[in-house]
Amino acid sequence: MMKIFLIIPLLLSWNFTQAQHDIEWDGKYKLQLSDFRSPATLIGSSNIYSLHTMTSFDFGFHMSNAEFMFTKNFNSKVNCTFKPEASSLVAPDSVIALDLLNFARFEFDLAELYARKFRKKIYEEKGAFSDVNFFRPIHDEIQNEYIQRHTMAARQTDMGRNSYTLQQLHKDVLDEIEVLNDFCKTCKPPKKK
Repeated sequence: MMKIFLIIPLLLSWNFTQAQHDIEWDGKYKLQLSDFRSPATLIGSSNIYSLHTMTSFDFGFHMSNAEFMFTKNFNSKVNCTFKPEASSLVAPDSVIALDLLNFARFEFDLAELYARKFRKKIYEEKGAFSDVNFFRPIHDEIQNEYIQRHTMAARQTDMGRNSYTLQQLHKDVLDEIEVLNDFCKTCKPPKKK
């Protein structure tokens, strides 16, 4: 009988530095099995499966009070990254490994979707006289939404083992990313009329 061991922490961190080896979300690159570089990664020789992805989005900026007062677009300050050295995948065989990889790809896109939601909400909420900590309640709200959606997807797809359901959920996420196209990292949202 196969034992199932599951580790999926959500790491929406407030790191102000980015490691050199992080993979930044760009909409083109697809995660590969080789991107799981933690020593804990193991395919075969195991009767369990687990996935631990270090996917996160972080927000940081350094500017004067005057710059902050007149800055509305913080898109470039929100990063969505995958950390290979801290990510692990354990599977009894290559079929389950590919299922877990597909779930990790979904997770990475889901993190970008919530990074875009965060960028949009910051853009909408930031006023000229906003306090420098105005984003904290926004972060908490977006993080809670992400956690709930991630948990439901993991449950509905059995961590990617139900590939049909995962494909449907992943398509929904990609469609939502497209709707929030003005909130990519390098995009400039249109001014309100």
